[in-house]
Amino acid sequence: MTKNMGTADRIIRIIIAAIVGVLYFNEVISGTLGIILLIVAGIFVLTSFISFCPLYAPFGIKTCSLKNKQ
Repeated sequence: MTKNMGTADRIIRIIIAAIVGVLYFNEVISGTLGIILLIVAGIFVLTSFISFCPLYAPFGIKTCSLKNKQ
C-alpha cells in the first residue's frame, strides 16, 4: 500500500473530522445525519494516519510529493 495523501490533504481531513466531532458533541448535528458524519470523520482520521485513501487509488489521484512515496 503506497502513500497517496500529502500533508495538506491529511491536515484538512483531520480539521474537518475535529469540526464534525465538536458539532456532534455540542448537539448541533444529531440523529442519523450526526452518526453518518461521525463515521465519515472517523474514516478521515484513519486515512490521515495511514496516508492512504482507497478512493484515490482507482482514479490514480496522488496528493503527496514524489519523494514521500514508499
